[in-house]
Amino acid sequence: MLIFDAHLDLAMNAIDWNRDLRLEVAELRRREVGLAKKGAQRATISLPEMRHAQVGLCLATVLDRTSRPETDVPGFPGSASQEISYAKAQGQLAYYGALERGGAMRQIADAAALDAHLAAWERDPEGTPLGYILAMEGGDPIVEPDQVRLWYEQGLRAVGPAHYGVSRYAHGTSRPGGLSDDGRALLREMDALGMVLDLSHLADDAFWQALELYQGPIMASHNNCRALVPGDRQYSDDQIRAIAQRGGSIGVALDAWMLLPGWVRGGLEQSLRQRERVTMQAVADHIDHICQLTGSHEHAAIGSDLDGGYGTEQCPRDLDTIADLQRIPELLDARGYAAESIAAIMHGNWLRLFRTALPTG
Repeated sequence: MLIFDAHLDLAMNAIDWNRDLRLEVAELRRREVGLAKKGAQRATISLPEMRHAQVGLCLATVLDRTSRPETDVPGFPGSASQEISYAKAQGQLAYYGALERGGAMRQIADAAALDAHLAAWERDPEGTPLGYILAMEGGDPIVEPDQVRLWYEQGLRAVGPAHYGVSRYAHGTSRPGGLSDDGRALLREMDALGMVLDLSHLADDAFWQALELYQGPIMASHNNCRALVPGDRQYSDDQIRAIAQRGGSIGVALDAWMLLPGWVRGGLEQSLRQRERVTMQAVADHIDHICQLTGSHEHAAIGSDLDGGYGTEQCPRDLDTIADLQRIPELLDARGYAAESIAAIMHGNWLRLFRTALPTG
């Protein structure tokens, strides 16, 4: 089944981790033997593996935090200035461009291109380049609010204003607070362009302020349910309902600390022990919670965040690569979900959003 994954940090993996994503996952792991870095030898994603997984569409990110020492979250450092964050994110965009020129990926910037890609994928899923919509996680690479227009011209279609800590535009995960004045200006610029606002990582006050201010399309690209796993990285039932009422969807993430209550961040051995308590059933639990809460299958989706700064040590124990996302339809079928509902969750809900949100072309 076609999968539309709404959150993959592909360029970060390639550039920061020095991974040639054109290779098979097994080869990526082999090349990292002996490395001590978190996630080394435990990659779950490469472009061939995405094809095995039938991830024919994704939101591929650019991201770089700017450090603000007084509000940085331990373990999540940043660059010394927004200009550096901009340059790094532009480098990530250049990586996607290189993959496009090599025929491995295809940027989708308008609705006509989206439909053309889907038709090509249906005809030839093995030969069609992997489609991606450009997204930004954390707004710091946008140096000034009006610079988002330059990014838009380069294909950027979705922005999450904050990540961990505090960006120029908003408070994010682990740092309670709201939008800044620049954040409000950024949202007005995005709204005028018709961009998608990604609410993931916004602190609660920033979430509600953004939802009140922003009139355009919204989503939470990679978020789980606070009712199942407490913590400000997940969203409350009220927040999930609010997203649904605006026609948005929530992409369930596979980062194990967002699936297991009480996960303690630590070293490799500690993560491996905790991982044994998490299975793909937990992913289905969060999908099911969203569906039951909203009374519809139209607001649950996939935003895996696989290899988002971690590897298999921080994934469900029965996931080896991104190809195991194809187990989700089986899990939902066993819970009584109809085929059309499963298809909506795996790809249809994101397609509905972006067919409306993207310019016509």
